[in-house]
Amino acid sequence: MRTEARLVIIGVGIVGCSAAYHLTRLGWRDILVIDKGPLFKNDGSTSHAPGSMFLTNPSKMMTEFARYSAELFGTLEDPEDGPPLYRPVGGIEVATTRERLADLKRRHGWATSYGVESFLITPAQVKEKIPLVDERVILGGFYVPGDTNINGWHTARALARAAVAEGAAEFIGDTAVTDIEVRNGRVTGVLTSQGRVATEQVLLCANIWAPVLAEKVAVPLPLLAAQHLHSLTSVLPELAGETREIVHPMLRHQDFSMYFRQFRDRYGVGSYRHEPLMVDPRDLGKTAMLPFTPEHYEVAWQAGCELMPTLKNAELVDSFNGMFAFTVDGYPIMGEASHLKGFWSAVGVWIAHAGGVGRAIAEWMTEGEPSTDLREADINRFHAHQTTRAYIQTRCAANYREVYDIIHPLRQSEDPRDLRLSPFHARLVEQQGIFFANAGWEAPQWYEANASLLKHYEDRIPKRSGWAGQNWSPIQGAEHLALRDRVGLVNMATLATVEVSGAGAVSFLDHLCANRVDRPIGQVVYTSLLTPRGRIKCDLTLVRRAEDRFWIFTGGGFLPHDLAWLRHNAPTDGSVHLVDLSSGLAGFGLCGPHARQVLQEIVEEDVSNEAFPYYTAQTLTIGHVPVYALRVSYAGELGWEVHAPTEYAGWVWDRVWKAGLEFGILAAGAGAFDSLRLEKGYRLWGADIHTEYNPFEAGLGWAVRLNKGDFIGREALLKARDQGIQRRLCCLTLDDRSAVLLGKEPILSEDRKLGYVTSANFGYSVGAFIAYGYLPVEYAAEGTSVEVEYFGERYAATVRKEPLFDAAMTRLRN
Repeated sequence: MRTEARLVIIGVGIVGCSAAYHLTRLGWRDILVIDKGPLFKNDGSTSHAPGSMFLTNPSKMMTEFARYSAELFGTLEDPEDGPPLYRPVGGIEVATTRERLADLKRRHGWATSYGVESFLITPAQVKEKIPLVDERVILGGFYVPGDTNINGWHTARALARAAVAEGAAEFIGDTAVTDIEVRNGRVTGVLTSQGRVATEQVLLCANIWAPVLAEKVAVPLPLLAAQHLHSLTSVLPELAGETREIVHPMLRHQDFSMYFRQFRDRYGVGSYRHEPLMVDPRDLGKTAMLPFTPEHYEVAWQAGCELMPTLKNAELVDSFNGMFAFTVDGYPIMGEASHLKGFWSAVGVWIAHAGGVGRAIAEWMTEGEPSTDLREADINRFHAHQTTRAYIQTRCAANYREVYDIIHPLRQSEDPRDLRLSPFHARLVEQQGIFFANAGWEAPQWYEANASLLKHYEDRIPKRSGWAGQNWSPIQGAEHLALRDRVGLVNMATLATVEVSGAGAVSFLDHLCANRVDRPIGQVVYTSLLTPRGRIKCDLTLVRRAEDRFWIFTGGGFLPHDLAWLRHNAPTDGSVHLVDLSSGLAGFGLCGPHARQVLQEIVEEDVSNEAFPYYTAQTLTIGHVPVYALRVSYAGELGWEVHAPTEYAGWVWDRVWKAGLEFGILAAGAGAFDSLRLEKGYRLWGADIHTEYNPFEAGLGWAVRLNKGDFIGREALLKARDQGIQRRLCCLTLDDRSAVLLGKEPILSEDRKLGYVTSANFGYSVGAFIAYGYLPVEYAAEGTSVEVEYFGERYAATVRKEPLFDAAMTRLRN
């Protein structure tokens, strides 16, 4: 056993092998890959994975992982005799209900958006490709020619051999890693059953076993192993004598949470159609396979026999319960832990995505950032409550239960709820708030108490039905319009606040931010934080509170991610201090044409435009309570964000509400807030902007100061400016006022896919449905006609100059 290595990878499943392969391609040497079991023969998830690679996913990241994986695996040579390594046979998903058939149209839209070739096909066409299917049972299918089946262990071994071939990596089996050695906040070695290995970097790829080891160094990995059932049938008469590994496309029967794949003259049938059988990593043995539990297979098998009648006479000759990793939100857990330098993770990964995950983590470790946007997979995305055992058990089980469900984008989890309640919560309940979960917070989407507003605005609010009408209310439109006419209070307790202080605070933030932060005390600054490649890592508002102290405001859901980036780049000499103030403050927005009148009634200070200009911040006194107010408004109206100490915030809300009654004040929910911000063209991080785009492409060049001196991403932005941008975030309006989009729909010009919808909502003030999406610059000119496909239907859209509302900014600035 060697005693030192540049990098130790823990886990020789397909993810660990993929990471080793890609790291060696990027020039890494001296890599040691360790596994507790025998090499390429152990009982991890790779050993029993069916190898079905269905490419299409609602997440662009996951689709790109799968698409690249299929391309990569097709280039590998099978390292041993036996079944083919790579089988590009295509995949079909079938519908037996109208709801599922509609969902297949939505999947076809995702595939088009993300560049995956796909087709909606008839029952007869399904049967033509898979003759065993009874076409009378189904209503249609979704066919992707690029869907692929692989042999998991053969693929892992091929990747490993390629990594070893250049002498860059060594693989060691039958060696358990028992601990990770840490000193002064960084990895210094691993302890194994064969001794210590000195190393400054560890990449954990142990998947279902990973949380146990990570727990030793206080890195939470919220995932659980889940059993799912798989059986191999006896020989099917229709396939008797068939020697080819696979002839038929792979098949998914998602209405019963099943998948099917051919094994020469037999069929493998897998099922998720049973109550979750979760296994805590601490209770796992050495195998990811458990005895078959036939009582959990009955419903699915009956449905399978109805879909493929030949199965009725088949016997189950090889059955088992195999375990896969399920995370709390369904995405992998990747990246370097924010508080432990050198500790990297790539877990919660299924075989379909292993190639893409391996490439992304290798790029990240080598170049400081991956080429793929990984916000959904970032190891530092979790809030504290999401890493508790109770939460992990609840959410991982729910994700298993819903693995093939039709999930509405606004569908709300039922458990856990009421975890985080704002100081205003009782007031929001009184207004009959319809609460959605936001990073554990209960955040009202609209208020049923505002139903009376509908009679004033009903003709300006298009009706919605079907899919688009779920988790929506016309009250959102009424709140939008009433806030524009009057004044509204918006719960912003979900906002997070981070204080940056110390002698080095100015230089630190100026190095981190694309905008200039060395401004007068009380000046508000909107800025992006960029990656070295000039991509948008974080989207923040900050204000200078003192010469050496700043407050940063970000979305509550993004706090762990943004705080991790701040900590990653902070100096270690003690000159900068970072403190999360979020729990000590609660904010609300007061906005609308009467906002100044309401505020002036209850504060001691002058809040006139001259005394309190736009984009500045001051301390105000509301009754007995000092609050900190920023004159900004995400709604695009005259307004303030008011931040009060948590224990006073409810009292402050009541004072503002009472003062606003004579002006018709209302509580406005997040649904109205979203449509208000779209009319003003305000970007939403995670949807419109993230690390796939730079500020120039996103239309945020106005918030970049290239002449202020060096900052992270500056060199990349200089090159981007000189080369010219190739795409631009554009505002579209649908020509049909009654049409609806929900996001991720493809934007097309005849047969060319241009981009996809990043944000969408009706603009009640401008009387048109608004969508945003990135388009090639030749399509970005005002007045350009395009189309957007929604559930298989194409809707005409037109590129518009933004913002659509109050382009002169008079309502905000006066």
